[in-house]
Amino acid sequence: MKSYHKELWLEIPARMDFVNITGEVERALEESGIKEGLCLINAMHITASVFINDDEPGLHQDYKKWLEELAPHEPLSRYQHNRTGEDNGDAHHKRQIMGREVVVAVTRGRLHFGTWEQIFYGEFDGKRKKRVLIKIIGE
Repeated sequence: MKSYHKELWLEIPARMDFVNITGEVERALEESGIKEGLCLINAMHITASVFINDDEPGLHQDYKKWLEELAPHEPLSRYQHNRTGEDNGDAHHKRQIMGREVVVAVTRGRLHFGTWEQIFYGEFDGKRKKRVLIKIIGE
């Protein structure tokens, strides 16, 4: 069995946004030479997420609105975590809702997706560099 990893670094200018990283993951898979196996993609920060869904702008706007309703950024006093001097208590909750990572099957050297599936990086406390781990195992 072979193993391959790569890190992506992202710096999102907005506090909350979603970035399609499918192309970068596909390039990493090609670099790995692995044809059959599994590909793990995970956010390496506790205020960011990786998830799979449709690349449709209306859906992304709906997510942003829904997440802000569930865990609003303000008032900052809403979160005990912010009493430590942070202002990102909401971002931790949003990450928990959207998830840390995804695993995609690799079949014949390609990501084995369902119709419309794409991989996204979700940022909930942006404006600084963060990384995503791609780990591929297989043969």
